[in-house]
Amino acid sequence: MKYQNRQKAIILLADGTIFYGKAVGNKQGTAFGEVCFNTGMTGYQEIFTDPSYFGQLMVATNAHIGNYGTNIDEVESDSIKISGLIVKNFSYEYSRDNADGSLEEFLNKNNLLAISDVDTRALVSYIRDHGAMNAVISTEVDDVEGLKKQLADVPKMEGLELASQVSTKEAYFYGDENATFKVAALDIGIKKNILRNLASRDAYIKVFPYNSKFEDLEAFNPDGYFLSNGPGDPEPLTEAQEVAKEIIKRDLPLFGICLGHQVIALANGVSTYKMHNGHRGINHPVKNLITGKGEITSQNHGFAVNREEAEANTDLEITHIHLNDNTVAGLAMKNKNCFSVQYHPEASPGPHDSSYLFDQFIENIKKRSTIKTY
Repeated sequence: MKYQNRQKAIILLADGTIFYGKAVGNKQGTAFGEVCFNTGMTGYQEIFTDPSYFGQLMVATNAHIGNYGTNIDEVESDSIKISGLIVKNFSYEYSRDNADGSLEEFLNKNNLLAISDVDTRALVSYIRDHGAMNAVISTEVDDVEGLKKQLADVPKMEGLELASQVSTKEAYFYGDENATFKVAALDIGIKKNILRNLASRDAYIKVFPYNSKFEDLEAFNPDGYFLSNGPGDPEPLTEAQEVAKEIIKRDLPLFGICLGHQVIALANGVSTYKMHNGHRGINHPVKNLITGKGEITSQNHGFAVNREEAEANTDLEITHIHLNDNTVAGLAMKNKNCFSVQYHPEASPGPHDSSYLFDQFIENIKKRSTIKTY
């Protein structure tokens, strides 16, 4: 058996609770972050590389992780973004024909600490009851007091700005420069599959750093604007909120996903709040209040829009709700060309029930009388 004498490891939560496991492979060390869980049965590689998970220790609820290996085409950014991985059973061998390597190799390449043989059902139950909190995973099992001191210095997710840690440093282009439409995308943690979805709908995208001004985006002379997903608390993203306000003021086509959705709410004076657990998985039920149809969606967020404030805002309409807890899952402005959703219609990983939202964005662009031909 591979790695018969693996290093012992612990998970230490901020409230002092400890869970036990073993290091994956020969990897040793310590990693800090907010502990959270994802209920997806598949799509672990996409999850690990999603910038929205930056700074988080990921607990996989599926009992087997790594069994289908990895594939270079299934990454959502240029590197792993989670700070550490916690699983029940780690598969060192894989059986998928088109895999280009094992998950162990992928984790080692990205220098990520992972621990397995954890009672993840008990850990997830604890998180569900007590809420997401900071934690540390470590092979330094004999220095619990030292780990507690280090953990106490880790900032909480509430109030934490992380978009700057994952955003592009320089603007770049994606897609066919001869496409019919031009879209300016503000990168506050954008996923590659969002760009693929826009490009497949005849859009040429210029992706801008998180702290870009509206004038920077406007200089691209785009037909539409996009605010991406991303990690951390949306409230500190004041520059992104100002960009959203300027786009809305000019009534230009605007679409926001996840963190971008929250930024649009804040730009309209509607607050956001830290959720007890958040929504993370590929089986979250949403109801479209406009069509009456249900959607199974991919979600990944720890903050949400204040529903009471959204309902009281005369400029906004709640278009989608999460059926598990009735939180706001979608917004549209009544008299502006602007809409957003809290979930991930690019579905990577996840179902494709919501891909129509990209079509809706393109239709909103087409409706503008100032469409240009390139």
